[in-house]
Amino acid sequence: MILYEYPFNERLRTYLRLEQLFRRLGELIPRSHALDHHFALVTIFEIMDVAARADLKSDVLKDIEKHKHQLDGYRGNPSISEAALDAVIAQLDHCFTALNTQNGKSGHALTENDWLMSIRSRVGIPGGTCGFDLPAYYAWQHRDVAYRQNALQEWASTLAPMAESIYVLLKLLRDSGVPQKVAAERGQFQQNLPQGRTFQLLRLRMDPSLGLIPEISGNRLIVSVRLMRQEADGRLHSCAEDAAFELTLCA
Repeated sequence: MILYEYPFNERLRTYLRLEQLFRRLGELIPRSHALDHHFALVTIFEIMDVAARADLKSDVLKDIEKHKHQLDGYRGNPSISEAALDAVIAQLDHCFTALNTQNGKSGHALTENDWLMSIRSRVGIPGGTCGFDLPAYYAWQHRDVAYRQNALQEWASTLAPMAESIYVLLKLLRDSGVPQKVAAERGQFQQNLPQGRTFQLLRLRMDPSLGLIPEISGNRLIVSVRLMRQEADGRLHSCAEDAAFELTLCA
């Protein structure tokens, strides 16, 4: 099954973008080729660009506090495990403390490394990190694997508090949804959203053997899915077939 996710607000779009970048970074650092480590460094710069948003750190801290307050309200509920509740709240406390005690924005410490910033200023230029442009970086790429991995892990550690916070917040959000089987008639599906609840994320699972691609749109009142198929001309065309998929709304 292919899982598609559609965020309903800009804050969640930012969280999902960061999650994708952190996952990519986690995949690239353990590899051994210098080219993989080049793109790991590029990914660190991309994370810094996203994290540079003025209110991102504040938004994450507020969301952690909000979840802690909601979870505290479950105390004394006989259907809730106190041990599990304590574990989640402890994890949120850890994330809040680690992020809150970090000076400035995520990755701010890296901006004081002139060598890294010289690379960052060139990566946006096509072919801008050639050996004749950045000989010191070219030499670094020829260092042994362990040296490069240790350096990347050290630089990535400045982003770890944000990464863990984003992971925990998204996991709690995803766990709040209940999957339901739905059907799109003639390639179209619409569902009115219940009033009084604010959904933040739509998750859609679809069998790849159907060869269909969902185009998702939505707001606080309604969600809409239009099924498309990529034809031989490379373009997406509307599909008029009936098809089933799994839909989850997370609030």
